[in-house]
Amino acid sequence: MLKSKALRKALGRKYVSENMIRFVGLFMLLSTLLHAQFQGERDKAARALKILDGWHKQDSREGRRTLHFVLWTPKGRPPPVRYEARLTRMMIHIQDFYKKEMERLGFGPRSINLPMEAGKLRVHLIDGRKPESEYGMSSGNEIKNECLPVLAEKGIKGKKETLVIFCNLASWDDDKLIFTHRSPYYAGGNFQGGTAWQLDSPELDTLNLAKKTPMMRDGQYGWISLGKHNSIFIGGIAHELGHALGLPHCRERPDEALRGTALMGSGNRTYGDELRGEGKGSFLTLAHALRLASHPQFSESLKGMNLPVSATIEGLKIMAREKAIHVSGKLVANPPVYAVVAYFDPEGGGDYNATTATTVPDIDGNFSFSCDALPPGKAGELRLIPLHVNGSTGGWMSQTKFKYPYSVGKDGTPDLAMFQIRAAMTPFIEALSKRNREAAVAEARQLPEGKMRQIAEKILERGRKAVKSPAQAGQNQTAADLTQFKASASKVGWGRPAYNFLPEPPFLLEAGGEIFSTGIYGHAPANHRYNLGRRWKTLRGKAGMATGKQGTVRFDIKGDGKTLWKSKVIKAGGLVDYSIDVSGVKTLELVVDPSNDGNSSDWGLWLEPKLNR
Repeated sequence: MLKSKALRKALGRKYVSENMIRFVGLFMLLSTLLHAQFQGERDKAARALKILDGWHKQDSREGRRTLHFVLWTPKGRPPPVRYEARLTRMMIHIQDFYKKEMERLGFGPRSINLPMEAGKLRVHLIDGRKPESEYGMSSGNEIKNECLPVLAEKGIKGKKETLVIFCNLASWDDDKLIFTHRSPYYAGGNFQGGTAWQLDSPELDTLNLAKKTPMMRDGQYGWISLGKHNSIFIGGIAHELGHALGLPHCRERPDEALRGTALMGSGNRTYGDELRGEGKGSFLTLAHALRLASHPQFSESLKGMNLPVSATIEGLKIMAREKAIHVSGKLVANPPVYAVVAYFDPEGGGDYNATTATTVPDIDGNFSFSCDALPPGKAGELRLIPLHVNGSTGGWMSQTKFKYPYSVGKDGTPDLAMFQIRAAMTPFIEALSKRNREAAVAEARQLPEGKMRQIAEKILERGRKAVKSPAQAGQNQTAADLTQFKASASKVGWGRPAYNFLPEPPFLLEAGGEIFSTGIYGHAPANHRYNLGRRWKTLRGKAGMATGKQGTVRFDIKGDGKTLWKSKVIKAGGLVDYSIDVSGVKTLELVVDPSNDGNSSDWGLWLEPKLNR
């Protein structure tokens, strides 16, 4: 940064206020940071493209994949007015957005391919089988299934292509300027195909993006300008299309926030804000540009689309230094990997609050990167996504086998204790995943004495059923794990009751940044009932949401039908303590209830529940 005298001289003034000096100095610093970031991103893009394009040029198989568009309308309802012209403008605008962002990041003008006829977007108009009243926001698959046979007649294999289905389930009052909708509005997919469900309505048009007036009433977002309304829903098309192309959520890192809002974070609500002077708008992160670079829509190559893929990481090291996490290793992959994207996903908020880091492996597959965008006081999960040259990431959306837990202290210092436990137990977990009990027993014996060995032994006991109830425990037993006793009744909302392990890999009882040796699996709605026989005094333990699950539940402990303790609503990352008096209680009930949003992913856990006399 220039010193004051030099800055005054550069500005050609005899006097510049200290505030002006600070402002201009800050501006110059930000410009320097942006330039450095810009150059670093383009350098990575160049190295990634050298691997990616080099592979595709050998025995190339060029092919043009295009998106396929449907305007679906319920039986007896006419399509929205001027839909062809409006949808054409909107999709060209979104195509240009992706093109400019890919070019800015160093990938050239790559973008989605639009099917055009005589200057208009080719849109297949399909009538639904039922009237409007019989469809709603959850009707996405039903609507798609109505579209597939019609598309098949036109030679389009909808299950193997990328579809954008605009649903005519919105209501627009042009006089009162009131908008509501009940349309599906979500998406999913990968490099081979996907579907984005959108909505269409007469007021949606890129010509309206810059309009600060008139003001209108949106059924979900309230009193907003027509321009902001268009930002939300046209931005929503760009965002959901990203999901259909295989992009998971992520938010911008603090250093990226200088550019605006990440499209796959909350960028669906800020698209075009800059046209009204209301913000910086939306942008595409380098992480997602790297993923799109190999998508057939962007690469215009069909080479290896159906190849099986494999990837392993040798010599993986995850270390904490100061307030950053540093990762290194060597990828062995087929087909080759041209980049690795890392998602640092704090618990809570789904994956919307995940930030990213990127790296390009060298010729031998070695890679390294670091990240300090770690929210303090939260546990999280690191996901490593290898980007194969054929477009595959080895998983659907954000799923991957390369998942590693971490936590961050309130002072921002990373804690990798959970990762170290998970890493040490990986051979044991892999043996269990393959249902090789003999190998799992052998791996358990290799674990060091202490917590890890205890956890493994508890998991191996999962086939042994308890035979005694707490009421049948000997009088000399003054303390006991509840999980050692037989439940008189038990039920869970998904799968089967499980004690001291989770019913799917990695099997570990993990919640709130901790791994526990004992516990009760209770996917809501769940009820576990025990006969205490009025012979115990206290029950202590913790209750929380299983790591990696995004549900919301409420825990309830009852004694002879009366609530003794009830938690607040527990979300992802949540963990609470309880200590209650069970004196005189004959029947103990541990209840896990879903919250008002249903029971999807409601993996509630009763952790280290202990009875005392």
